[in-house]
Amino acid sequence: MRANLPLRLTRAAVFSAVCVLLAALGHVVAGGDGPPLWALGLGGGAVMALALALSGRERSAATINLTLLGLQAGLHELFGLGSGGGAVLTLTHGHGSGLGESLGMLLAHLTATLITGWWLARGEAALWSLLRRLGHRLIGLLPPPPTISVRQAPVRAVRRVTGCGAVLRHIVSRRGPPLPVA
Repeated sequence: MRANLPLRLTRAAVFSAVCVLLAALGHVVAGGDGPPLWALGLGGGAVMALALALSGRERSAATINLTLLGLQAGLHELFGLGSGGGAVLTLTHGHGSGLGESLGMLLAHLTATLITGWWLARGEAALWSLLRRLGHRLIGLLPPPPTISVRQAPVRAVRRVTGCGAVLRHIVSRRGPPLPVA
């Protein structure tokens, strides 16, 4: 089953809103300062574009979780750059100076991503199940397709020529079923 554009836009909007808000909330909880609006907009637009490209059909839980995990890593870096922190190599983003704090942030991102991925995958399965059930019921409500009447050619009477039976009496015809013996 393929999704039409309104359904694709709705699914992509829900996915991108959950993904971006999860990353922003994680940064607020971990560091106290939220990402700037330009980082939220840029991250939201990038996530929306990717989600729209992937929302053409039903996706598995593994695909949703892996996509969410990659996007969370990208948003983490974008929000870290937006809040004045360093890049991925410093592992701190201005929130602290040790590996323990960045390991805690990594575990927090992984936990939140897996829980959210599970939640989105369950919603995805429920949505497609509902669409399949509604589709079968709606198909039953549709009027039957119009019947196409085919005009048959007029039957023409064919006149049999008699009198050549004596000439063709001994010819064996191999086409069709055998004739009954009289």
